Amino acid sequence: MSQPNDAALPFSLLQFYATSPYPCSYLPERQARSQVATPAHLIDAHIYSSLVRAGFRRSGIFTYRPHCDRCQACIPVRLPVADLQPNRSQRRALKKHAELQARQMPLALFDDHYALYNHYQQTRHPGGGMDEDNHEQYAQFLLQSRVNTRLIEFLDDDKVRMVSLIDILDDGLSSVYTFYDPDIANASFGTYNILWQAAQCVELGLPYLYLGYWIAESRKMAYKSTFSPIEGLVNGQWQLLDIKPTP
Repeated sequence: MSQPNDAALPFSLLQFYATSPYPCSYLPERQARSQVATPAHLIDAHIYSSLVRAGFRRSGIFTYRPHCDRCQACIPVRLPVADLQPNRSQRRALKKHAELQARQMPLALFDDHYALYNHYQQTRHPGGGMDEDNHEQYAQFLLQSRVNTRLIEFLDDDKVRMVSLIDILDDGLSSVYTFYDPDIANASFGTYNILWQAAQCVELGLPYLYLGYWIAESRKMAYKSTFSPIEGLVNGQWQLLDIKPTP
């Protein structure tokens, strides 16, 4: 068992272990490892908030953070929403999708959500493994939660175009996962969704939107660096990242 370095964090009853190496999903030819917090039933909303501030994320009831042997490429990032300055492209996305209707739904399996998820995975991430998820795998990934989680669907003319899972933290929202209709030409659903979540933070009086990990060398992660200002957890401290914003 390995323990995190964050001695002041209020999860002394938790245990932490490092997984065996596995192929990295973002940087080819590299091996990754994760540090996992257990037992899951002790991780309530308050403790999970502290874990997120220490760089952890969750997948279902699996709470983890990168713990690679010779790599520190994964940087946890968050947006200080009060200072967020959307660029021209992001402002266009807000205007383009302003007619979407957001509706909170029970954290449950809906056939149209599952169909949209499969189509999204098969179109955007073919061969990634998640494009063949059955109902049980989908539910384990997205619908199992021991914290305060909201399932939001976004509709256009009563048709679901996007679904987003969001965790409510002590100091912000954590963007868990979002999938959307990949067939709409010139859509900017992902960008719109981040800006929508940032607006929700402001409405709830929460200062941060946590976006998971950013990797400078990964094209899959490049979109996160287009939001400014953005903070990263570097050497155990949250600080502004010096990333030149996209006009």
